[in-house]
Amino acid sequence: MGTLHNHPFFIRYQGGAGDHVVQISAGRTIRSGVGQSFWLRKGRCALAEVPTANRAHSFLVQVASSDQQNVNAQVAVTYCIENAEAAAAHYDFGLYPREAKKDAQGLWQIDETVTRIAHSALASTIGAMALSEAISGALERVSGLLTQAFAANEQLQATGVGIVDVRLLSLRPDEGVESSLRAPLLEQLRAEADRALYERRALAVERESQISENEMQSKLDLARKRADLVDQEGHNARREAEEKAAADAIAVEAESRRIVEKAKAYETDWNTAGRARTANDAAYIQAVAEAGPEVARALALKELAGHMPSFGNITITADVLSDLVSAFTGSAKAGK
Repeated sequence: MGTLHNHPFFIRYQGGAGDHVVQISAGRTIRSGVGQSFWLRKGRCALAEVPTANRAHSFLVQVASSDQQNVNAQVAVTYCIENAEAAAAHYDFGLYPREAKKDAQGLWQIDETVTRIAHSALASTIGAMALSEAISGALERVSGLLTQAFAANEQLQATGVGIVDVRLLSLRPDEGVESSLRAPLLEQLRAEADRALYERRALAVERESQISENEMQSKLDLARKRADLVDQEGHNARREAEEKAAADAIAVEAESRRIVEKAKAYETDWNTAGRARTANDAAYIQAVAEAGPEVARALALKELAGHMPSFGNITITADVLSDLVSAFTGSAKAGK
């Protein structure tokens, strides 16, 4: 917004980059443009400052449908002032002279004009529709008709206002009617939510049952494998016992054969040794018999001496010595 600097008898105006200033004196336009800077004498002219930037205006319009139900329409309109001189002539954009406590009402007036145009267009369009039709799928159609209404409005064109964009944001009934309309949908949504909950629970139960069945099947498979393992171990043990028994039988049979062979060898050796001893004894007896009684007696004494205990001292008396001498003497004589 431009600024005014007061000096004695003169005023210095400094405009902004987005402000179109119009200087009027005696009903004639003396100066018009954006970003102006100039001096003017007090009380000799009037200034109007018109903003040229786009302005967004959002508002709510309430109209009645054909079945006498209120419909709330949320509208957003973007406009700009294309002809500043025409706008300054039709709306309040005065900058000087103006009372210090009052502001220009030009933009508010344009907003009110835009709101009235939108209300009129929506009232004629939605008034021909039932509530259900207006709030279910008619947003784009109503938005198109609203855009056409602004494009064809001659008042805006005459006052230098250009429409940049028109958007119909929503069409909704009153809160009570909307709650009533939402009730069946809410019930349906609750029913679908309950059905989804029951389905999830049923699915969870089915999954738990499947898990339990899988666990049971796993336990059965494990038990079956354990039974097979026990059978295999028993079979291996029986086979090992049979192999060991067969090996032991073979060892016993071999040992029996060895003992029999050894007994036979002992018997043969014994018979051979016995016959040799018998022949030796017979030869010894025959030799002793042929040698005579003295030899036999001497051998007997030798044998007796070999089996007699040892004596520390032997006392030989005269009688014993005489008997011995007589015995040996007699023996010698008999040998002769």
